[in-house]
Amino acid sequence: MRVLIENYRNQTAGHCGSGAMRNLLYHYCGLDLPEAVVFGLGAGLDSVFFTIDGVEPPFMLFGRGASMEVDLAQTLGLDYRETMQPDDDLAWQEVREEVCAGRPTMLSGDIYHLDYRRFKIHFPAHRFVLLGFDEEREEVYVADRTDEEIQTCSMQALRLSRNPPDGLSTYNSWGKFHSGAVRHSLADACGIALRTTVLRMLGFDDSQLQAMAAVRGAEGGLLATGLKGLHTFSEQLALWQHHEDAAAHAAYVENAIIKFGTGGGFFRDHFAQFMRWAQQHRPDLVGSTTVDLAALAAKSWNALSPTMQGLAADAGDRLLWERAREQVLDIYETEYSLFGHLADTVLREG
Repeated sequence: MRVLIENYRNQTAGHCGSGAMRNLLYHYCGLDLPEAVVFGLGAGLDSVFFTIDGVEPPFMLFGRGASMEVDLAQTLGLDYRETMQPDDDLAWQEVREEVCAGRPTMLSGDIYHLDYRRFKIHFPAHRFVLLGFDEEREEVYVADRTDEEIQTCSMQALRLSRNPPDGLSTYNSWGKFHSGAVRHSLADACGIALRTTVLRMLGFDDSQLQAMAAVRGAEGGLLATGLKGLHTFSEQLALWQHHEDAAAHAAYVENAIIKFGTGGGFFRDHFAQFMRWAQQHRPDLVGSTTVDLAALAAKSWNALSPTMQGLAADAGDRLLWERAREQVLDIYETEYSLFGHLADTVLREG
């Protein structure tokens, strides 16, 4: 049997999750939003740092939270739900039925195992959209962020990606639009998203911490989100120059800032664009100071990237390690001020 959904618009994107949701929103809801706005309305911004055994280097650094896609549905008032399915065979049958019914379906998996991407590092929770399959050829057809054209992936690679035996797994997570109705106005959705983002970055909402703890399992070690996650990263960075694999640590961070599909600046480029949009739609909540701080945070994260690239090439440069540490602390101070300003308006509103 062969199935292919051909009426799906797939625009390329800076980030997989916000790009996939932008395209799915257009398909199911007729809502055409910039990717950065989709990211912001999903309360996507975060700073997640945790240590983990079995991967190299033994930590992960994310600039977005774990539930952006579901949070976007909540802020817009959409009936979109995601489900984990630990049984690999049943997981395939579930999404197979969706595309057979003509419904593009959100998938999540470790990009390392997707054979059309040739990604060299384990990166869980990559988002892409299933559009079809060919059982005789044992291949599936997906829409991904890097190319408007449909990509072909082997069924075995897809199965391995969705629930890998090594590293972190999202256990065959998939998402479904049960309705295309958008119940909230963009202005209301903006207010909800800003409040959620502020509460998470300031540590009053620990939902992202709990979500990451559930995915990582019972393993010990460091785990922090929001501004605390950013500060934990700065503390760990100060120790890395003494590690034998310091260069690998630096290379990972440099990749995490831009190359891992963040939309630039560790997702801060997206957030800065969202802040400019939010100022137009909710001037009661977002002023020029907030917009300027968001832009500064993005600029500072982008400036950290070449510093980490230099350390990846020469991990013995003590002065460069000091510069990197100072840059991260400056970023922390900027984001502390940014979310403090937002809290003054957003939390008072609620």
